[in-house]
Amino acid sequence: MFKIWFERPLPPKHAHLLAQVAVAIGAGTHTPDLTEAQAIIAGSNLLYNGTLMNQAPHLQVIARTGIGVDNVVIPDATVRGVAVCNTPDAPTIATAEHTLALLFAVAKQLTWFARTLQKRERIDYFARYTGFELDGARLGLVGLGRIGQRVAKLAQGVGMTVAAVDPFVSPEQAAAIGVELMPTLDRLLPTADVLSLHVPRTPETLGLINAERLALMKPGAILINAARGGLVDEAALLDALERGHLRGAGLDVFDIEPPPPDHPLLSRDDVVTTPHIASATGPGKDRLWEQAIIQALQLLRGERPPHILNPEVLE
Repeated sequence: MFKIWFERPLPPKHAHLLAQVAVAIGAGTHTPDLTEAQAIIAGSNLLYNGTLMNQAPHLQVIARTGIGVDNVVIPDATVRGVAVCNTPDAPTIATAEHTLALLFAVAKQLTWFARTLQKRERIDYFARYTGFELDGARLGLVGLGRIGQRVAKLAQGVGMTVAAVDPFVSPEQAAAIGVELMPTLDRLLPTADVLSLHVPRTPETLGLINAERLALMKPGAILINAARGGLVDEAALLDALERGHLRGAGLDVFDIEPPPPDHPLLSRDDVVTTPHIASATGPGKDRLWEQAIIQALQLLRGERPPHILNPEVLE
């Protein structure tokens, strides 16, 4: 029987995937006992580096329940012969829908009106409402991968036009899904009524949306980030909002998670925030668990899974 350590407790509904094949040997994020682990089903709360891997002498696989592997040091895994895989297809639907939910909430000023009603303020709501219509607006996507393409489709369904920047997508591929591919991010920014981020957190993308790029955005534009914290300079975003340069922002991710309760972006009426749960719908979590476990078992059996990130360990 293979022995698999789970960062989060395995939901009973997915235990059948291990039947007669593997056993879950523990769960928890504090001082994990990895001495017998042959595989790890990794969440996002631990840093999977060489120090942690050295505690697991039998480790062969780290399977991430998600797209991002910024908490897995892949070179450390590779040098130890540990295969790393992720589940890039699992969060697509949920994250794309959440992106649109944040956009609608910002565009329709839902945070401000909800707080005002709770305070029982008597004001002229009709006069104060300055909701933004998405029909005919231009959506700019930074990244046109699985989630970006799904967001484009949903946005087109409400009448938005879509442009994107992505060095790994050709103009012909973008045109096939009705998206205009822009040559650079700086060329995209001044043209977009809404900017939505769909790239991983890497040294190249850290601080991608900084003060200079926020200044390039169209006055009154909306910024949405349901990708990764750290892509946006939060102090620069706060300044752009306070100056009225941006209409608002929708954020599912922050540089530090969870953000401190006194984080200035949390209390703004022009910002909608959620705690990094875009992919965590019921069906979304089911796909994350199933795809991570299935790939871990494939690797333990000596098979090649579809989403291995360091295939050289199999050679």
